[in-house]
Amino acid sequence: MKNKKTISFTIDGKTLTAEEGTRLLWVALDNGIYIPNLCMLRDMKNPSAACRLCIVQVDEKPEPVTACTEEVYEGMAVRTATPRVLRLRRTAAELLIASHPTNCPVCGKHRNCQLQSLAGYLKLKLKPHRLRPSVHDFPVDYSHPALLFDPNKCLLCGRCVWVCRERTGLGLLQFTYRGFETRISTFMNKPLAETRCTGCLECARVCPVGALLPKKATR
Repeated sequence: MKNKKTISFTIDGKTLTAEEGTRLLWVALDNGIYIPNLCMLRDMKNPSAACRLCIVQVDEKPEPVTACTEEVYEGMAVRTATPRVLRLRRTAAELLIASHPTNCPVCGKHRNCQLQSLAGYLKLKLKPHRLRPSVHDFPVDYSHPALLFDPNKCLLCGRCVWVCRERTGLGLLQFTYRGFETRISTFMNKPLAETRCTGCLECARVCPVGALLPKKATR
């Protein structure tokens, strides 16, 4: 197997080197260049780009791209903070905030929530003003002895789906329904206690918000 060659490129005018084909998002983060993201995990081979927060501009391309799906190549020139990129990024964040409950002080993830951190970084309030709130009223699953699942807080990032399938091999969680009713659920929408869930808490560890929480973290 051939070794990947090292290539040179720029991000915001800073010259960097990396192995050809490395995901742009990780190269940037590893070099201290922050690009917002919520849905990507480092060992994902096929990122979903669901959150749309890691938008950047590659000079050779007419439209902005997602850094989690874009691979670096020789001579690539990337800009992470053009007016258009910032506008698209803020809009993506506002859409997530508008569909998320704002009862932060009573959430077990309060002050350790990636959506809170993202809103602070983008200077957005966690109560939407420009967009109409569209929060769900799905039943909360308290059935499992180790895990609480509140689908109303879910951002549909897909991290839990991936980790339950790829790391545990169980594949208990999946995307169900369509459109505004899309949610993460178990097969036949069964309570977690009625599935093969072992309570390993891998899904809770990767959840960026308070949708999946260890019971001990709930209030």
